[in-house]
Amino acid sequence: MANEGGTHGAGRQHGAMEFSVPPTDLDAVRLYRLERLRSEMRRRDVPGLLLFDPINTRYATDSTNMQVWSMHYETRCVFIALEGPVVLFDYADHPHMIEGLPTVDDYRVMPVFYYFAVGHRSEEFAAKFGAEIGDLMRLHGGGSRRLAVDRLSHPGSEALCAQGLQLLDAGAITEHARSIKSAGEIILMRAAIAVCEEGCRAMREALRPGVTENALWAKLQETNTRLGGEWLETRLLSSGPRSNPWFREASMRQIEAGDMVSFDTDLIGPYGYCCDISRAWVCGGRPSDEQRRLYAAAFAQVAHNTAILRPGMSFREVAERRWPIPEEFLANRYTGMIHGVGLADEYPAIGSLPNFETEDYDGTIEPGMTLCIESYIGAEGGREGVKLEEQVLVTETGIEPLSSYPLETDWL
Repeated sequence: MANEGGTHGAGRQHGAMEFSVPPTDLDAVRLYRLERLRSEMRRRDVPGLLLFDPINTRYATDSTNMQVWSMHYETRCVFIALEGPVVLFDYADHPHMIEGLPTVDDYRVMPVFYYFAVGHRSEEFAAKFGAEIGDLMRLHGGGSRRLAVDRLSHPGSEALCAQGLQLLDAGAITEHARSIKSAGEIILMRAAIAVCEEGCRAMREALRPGVTENALWAKLQETNTRLGGEWLETRLLSSGPRSNPWFREASMRQIEAGDMVSFDTDLIGPYGYCCDISRAWVCGGRPSDEQRRLYAAAFAQVAHNTAILRPGMSFREVAERRWPIPEEFLANRYTGMIHGVGLADEYPAIGSLPNFETEDYDGTIEPGMTLCIESYIGAEGGREGVKLEEQVLVTETGIEPLSSYPLETDWL
């Protein structure tokens, strides 16, 4: 795990769990993340980086503006020169959005070119945007025209190409940069996990026959917002027969006594960090023998796949040593066995598919990675399913748990 500057005293009040004072030096985290991006740019000989994905712009600058809305409109982006400035192009002229940030050198208004904003004039406005980026590359690209871009529509891409720029995929830069966390990032992630687990407690208290899936899910959303979190990436909560197969989102179904209730938090909490854990409960009483059997299998899968992890292992080694999924659960298995997590789900992804050669890619488990270990157990044609997931930190010597919300070990 990478190191950085000192920490402030934690601002969390026990019981209230309020992060009115950051629990670590935010500027140290911000500068660490920006240097991680530049280090990856340097390694790949890329003098310019253009980021539109709000997760990436947050990672680079820690400036936010309508994050979810910006996910579906090209309304905000960040240009990073390897040897030069960081330029934030924003939705409108609101420079107060970057006050106090050491990561932004130049603030500009974005010449938006998506159809909703400019209609048939998209090509015209895209050319203005392309000209600005072209000028930045001429000034700070060192003669190179190599520009890595994470996500861009046809009008924007064509405008950049018209400037003589060679467009590259920024995915390898951003994903590898984000994958190794600093000590300060882990502190912020723990804050997000604390809020998420408080939300899980609120859900558990509200779980009773007659409550709808949506009403139960709302407890997690409310807790996250009240305690300084940001949004939930999904709405993955289902009960009874809706819990098998997986990936049904919360509905107006009233949960019944004896139902299995499974959920996956996918929560973006305080400071933008993600808590991605899963739990399964039974509503109003003890589990049946079949529910206990499903739960025991999911528990065994997560425990085994956590126990085999070591820094320095290849993804192939992890896949080869993974928990063998029984035949009856293969059809409905969760295809992702392990994935990285930071400001959202991220590199790496290690699958549970049977053929590594055709379905997966190799890499190395490294200290500083934060990972989620997944399981879904539901028999094909069965009534219910169990979703479990834990979040861990890879250290120099092994694996350290980050999530701590209790599992139903008495069911085992």
